[in-house]
Amino acid sequence: MSLPILDKVLTPATPTPAAAPSLVPASVWTTLFGPPRLAADELRGLQELARVRSLCSGACAFKRGDPADTLVAVLEGAVGLGTHASGSAAAPAMPGQGGQFQLERAIHGPQWLDNSSAWLEKGRTQDAQALMPARLLELPVSGVRVLLNRHPVMSERLLQCLAQSVQNLTGAAHDLMAKDAQKRLATWLLQRSPASGEEVALRERKRELAAQLAITPETLSRLLRQLMSAGLIEVRGYSIKLLNLAALQSLAQG
Repeated sequence: MSLPILDKVLTPATPTPAAAPSLVPASVWTTLFGPPRLAADELRGLQELARVRSLCSGACAFKRGDPADTLVAVLEGAVGLGTHASGSAAAPAMPGQGGQFQLERAIHGPQWLDNSSAWLEKGRTQDAQALMPARLLELPVSGVRVLLNRHPVMSERLLQCLAQSVQNLTGAAHDLMAKDAQKRLATWLLQRSPASGEEVALRERKRELAAQLAITPETLSRLLRQLMSAGLIEVRGYSIKLLNLAALQSLAQG
């Protein structure tokens, strides 16, 4: 498969978020806090705190050093975490204001964008910029504290979310230091495969996936071609079929 075709496959059309509903669906709260479904009074308390705002593609969600007094999640669309690097030739060009944006991670909704900074009473540690039209959920930490005191079980669920975030970041940091680009790509595919281990749906644009793997888009295309030539994967529209799980696992761990 040629590079232009791969580029097209890995760049799905940008969806447009639906108009903001009056309430955040209960299913979204379950995704953010983990199963089982929250109790009715817990949901009611969160709905009363919730503030939803929309971002156009390239808009700033927050800046590094901004006061952090809210927990922030992406409801719809995608927001990138990284660093604004005005005038830096090394940073890939991204839409938006304030120069170039060096993308490190892409957060697709529904998922927490920053659920840690507010507890430390310090500023945001990264810049955040919408990669496509997106909707953000913000929860004032002062109100969340009151809600957690009222519903102690929620504290443990939120703590588990924070622990999972730390574990994911630790694993990502280890992979960057200990694995080469091909092993990181194999690991990424295996981590995102469903329980059956057959197909991985592509939610990221090519540049987003490359940034998460700390490689260039051109290198990503080359690595995908190598995996295809080896018979390990097959690109199908907006998904990648994993043809040989054992070989991919061996590659990721080797």
